[in-house]
Amino acid sequence: METEQKTAQEIFEKMAAHCSRSEQCSTDIHKKITTAGLSSDEADEIIEKLKAEKFIDDERYVRSYVSDKFKFNKWGKVKIRHYLKMKGLSDELIQAGLNKIETDKYHETLIKTMKEKARKVKKKNKYEKMGQIIRFAQNRGFEPEMIHRYLNEVVD
Repeated sequence: METEQKTAQEIFEKMAAHCSRSEQCSTDIHKKITTAGLSSDEADEIIEKLKAEKFIDDERYVRSYVSDKFKFNKWGKVKIRHYLKMKGLSDELIQAGLNKIETDKYHETLIKTMKEKARKVKKKNKYEKMGQIIRFAQNRGFEPEMIHRYLNEVVD
């Protein structure tokens, strides 16, 4: 029993160090802890302790994730939501994070992304070119209705 406690304490310290280096969500840390050999209940206890000591905060994680993926990767809300859902985070947390994206900046980013793609597309046919731009923007995670709304600003 003593060695188990030591192991749990060691894992807690390791996870605390990991969380202090970069923002982590509770589900990722839970997986790491169970992979390290502890039970799911022990993992839950460690996560509660990490949350109590502010090493883990899923709301902070979502805000950071949304901000980074939008700013640096130029992802749209659909793709960001999908990846956060895969991490098992709640819809409320995800929506709150996505609401932090400024609408004007979001539209600007979409238009800029589509214009950059339009410059690179070599198709002569306007409809083939539009199709490539639409697919590209959708792969980036932007909403189809928004893509279509701004498409005419991009394609001449």
